[in-house]
Amino acid sequence: MTIEADQIPVVELDDLGSHNTTRRERATSALRRAFGEFGLVYVRGHGIEGATLDDFYTAFLDFTARPEAEKERVARPDIWYQRGWTPPNTERAVIAGGQPDFKECYFAAPEPFDPIARVQYPQIFADNVWPENAPGFKDGLLSLGHSLHEVGLKLLRGCAMALGLPPYGFEELVYGGPHVTRALRYLPLRADQVNTGILWGEEHTDFNLLTLLPGGRFFDPAGAGCRKPDEESGLWLRTRATPSDPKGRMVAGRAPDGCVVAQVGQQLEILTGGTFLATPHVIRAPGAPGYSRTAVAHFIHARSMAVLFPMEPFRSDDVLAAYSPPVLAGTYGTKTLVDIGLAPVEALNQLGYRHYDRLDGQRNG
Repeated sequence: MTIEADQIPVVELDDLGSHNTTRRERATSALRRAFGEFGLVYVRGHGIEGATLDDFYTAFLDFTARPEAEKERVARPDIWYQRGWTPPNTERAVIAGGQPDFKECYFAAPEPFDPIARVQYPQIFADNVWPENAPGFKDGLLSLGHSLHEVGLKLLRGCAMALGLPPYGFEELVYGGPHVTRALRYLPLRADQVNTGILWGEEHTDFNLLTLLPGGRFFDPAGAGCRKPDEESGLWLRTRATPSDPKGRMVAGRAPDGCVVAQVGQQLEILTGGTFLATPHVIRAPGAPGYSRTAVAHFIHARSMAVLFPMEPFRSDDVLAAYSPPVLAGTYGTKTLVDIGLAPVEALNQLGYRHYDRLDGQRNG
């Protein structure tokens, strides 16, 4: 069952910080319903101009049009593709059954991070890498990431108010975290690939705290910007299951004009004991060949030493059973990057004691 996008609540960002009780309650009520039922909310008043986004997409497409050998210079499998270019057919969703996503991506970190965490998790906190002769691309991605991050911090304050928590209950968990901004290009399908089950991005939930999406763009086979080629293509989201809709309802990810989309990630679901539910979403390819799509996503993460476990107000027996045992956010992130194919399985060896060889050296020294 599908529902119309205009059923999703819209939050005015200024209302969350207003001294007017009526405005603030209107916004927090919208957040409670949006993140509790749909797992996403539309945000107005974010300050990100459409022209700014278009300029960045132009710069990004200039980069993706470069020869693959040139793009490979900024591909970094050694740091699990957490910076620079991710080639097509690399990442896969956990439940994808082996099908990699039909996309290429670019990762950058727009915010300062914790220097101690950088030592603990060097791949996740690596320096940014940039292609040569692409100043508009670098500046555009960092600027968008920072602007989206500020929107996310305000939403996290709103989430705390909406749930009756201390006002900085979520926000204090994110400072110094491994936040990343990702530019994505979903690849055009050939005629023989259309309607064969290929997805631009398999259905999944994000493993971070909160995801901000400023809006994607479609391009026709000639490379010109265009409207959505058909009603089924693009971003779709699945709502919470209910007795009447045990599979949830599918929502087209078309935000109202002037809005960005904010989605709940797995970390926020864990902290709220499922009160806010991580948003399953899928990116469907068009039913015609040659079309592509660009998008930007900013991922706000809990800092790596934060413990992911339901906060005390949410700790019923059922919740504790569902979200145990506690885990460090850095451990959680490393495990997930292995699951989705970006980090090697050997990365899991970092999560336990690594000094067994010391005794062997003493015995044989």
